[in-house]
Amino acid sequence: MTGTLATPPAATRTSPARGLMPYFVLGTLFGIMLTKSQVASWFRIQEMFRFQSFYMYGVISSALAVAAASIALIKSFRLKTLAGEGIAIPAKVMGKGHRYWIGGTLFGLGWAMTGACPGPLFALIGAGVTVMIPAVLAALAGTWVYGYLRPKLPH
Repeated sequence: MTGTLATPPAATRTSPARGLMPYFVLGTLFGIMLTKSQVASWFRIQEMFRFQSFYMYGVISSALAVAAASIALIKSFRLKTLAGEGIAIPAKVMGKGHRYWIGGTLFGLGWAMTGACPGPLFALIGAGVTVMIPAVLAALAGTWVYGYLRPKLPH
């Protein structure tokens, strides 16, 4: 049965909406983990930028260590995707590096001004910190502007 504009079709076994449910659950659990571990805490982030606490640096460092170990394992065991395809991690092309330091500076300024990294913004809103709604809207607007300007930027 198909739906009309007034009555959309219900999620069925073949519906793409049903296939997104595991991602919704994992995202929700990830948001809870970010909130409970205080990684999304404005106070923790301000402590980090003011060099008052090692907590966030420890979290970020451990995430980098886990990512590096995971990539090393993927490469050494030649792991495959669930579809059986080989996992290829292409080498980064640095060029002059402008896109990295400019993008990193803009990212860091936004993080310092809002007190939140883009990922935890949604977890903060889910936790009831509605003051972050303008930050989410600004992040979405910035993403749209980048997408619009990307063909004109030096990549």
